[in-house]
Amino acid sequence: MKKYNNLKKVLPLEGYREDMKNTALTETHKALGAKIVPFAGYNMPVQYEGINIEHETVRQAVGVFDVSHMGEFLIDGEHALELIQKVSSNDASKLTVGKAQYSCLPNNDGGIVDDLIIYKIKEEQYLLVVNASNIEKDWNWIESKNDVGANMRDLSETYSLLAIQGPKAIEAMQSITSHDLSAIKFYNFVVGDFAGIEHVIISATGYTGSGGFEIYCKNSEVKQIWDKVLEAGADFGIKPIGLAARDTLRLEMGYCLYGNDIDDTTSPIEAGLGWITKFTKDFTNSEALKAEKEHGPKRKLIAFELDDRGIPRHGYDIVDGNGKTIGVVTSGTMSPSLGKGIGLGYVPTIFSDVNSKINIQIRKNAVPATVVKLPFYK
Repeated sequence: MKKYNNLKKVLPLEGYREDMKNTALTETHKALGAKIVPFAGYNMPVQYEGINIEHETVRQAVGVFDVSHMGEFLIDGEHALELIQKVSSNDASKLTVGKAQYSCLPNNDGGIVDDLIIYKIKEEQYLLVVNASNIEKDWNWIESKNDVGANMRDLSETYSLLAIQGPKAIEAMQSITSHDLSAIKFYNFVVGDFAGIEHVIISATGYTGSGGFEIYCKNSEVKQIWDKVLEAGADFGIKPIGLAARDTLRLEMGYCLYGNDIDDTTSPIEAGLGWITKFTKDFTNSEALKAEKEHGPKRKLIAFELDDRGIPRHGYDIVDGNGKTIGVVTSGTMSPSLGKGIGLGYVPTIFSDVNSKINIQIRKNAVPATVVKLPFYK
């Protein structure tokens, strides 16, 4: 899930901008030598040492990301679940306190307003975590559906979010909490002490595929937590990680990025998100999506690896053996872990089977590629 529309557009931009919002840690990132770029209305660290070394750090050890630009909505009261069930594709009635769920907000036209994570904090209280670029859009959308009287609060401006990711995250962070981190299962969370701060959400979630946690705290608390995380992780090789490596890490897993692989025009069925689309309940546009699932979508989001050298990029054409355009690349990069070009894109269903041969139009060359099963990185 999560959250910065097409880094390729972002990377060449100038650095820090006065007209953008800052996170509580922007000055800290500058002091660490981060390259700062405007992203989703915020000045954000895109890289520190470099994409490849940061990527490798998360795959092999542990890294920490500031992703405080993400949005957080608190929905509570006796009608909270009713509202969430109306607007989300997954079945939130299955959530128990301490569990989280990946979901999406379908629109009325077969597309997706946003993807999000829903946390059940306590009975009749839920936290919705949404993409930074969609905070206002999502709030207005959910509010427009709230005819049931659920209480809604936008906490986005007051809360910070750190992602501590990598195979050494548990052992590196265990010294700064009284909770047994190894006992928190994937997509579960606890509310407790972390880095000397009480009532922190410690969530076994992430956008990298290498394990770890996401930490939700108040803006006033995040500097202390950031400093203690770097201190506790020092012996384990921890480094701060920027948004560019976040993008290569999530792409190696085939995780969708809103604004690239999913948007207002892509259905969850086409995007391979049928597993978070539950027709055991009614929700926005559920009848049409159910019919699409039964008939089969006309196009599908596929994963591909280049057979020859090259780097696929967002917006490149996908062509058949005759050079005819059949689709478009939605995300692409040179995979640091695999050392080859990888990407996601939409093609007609006939071309979507694993091992199908397609071509990616990279400038004047149609570079051969093979459709593969996700994740790229195993």
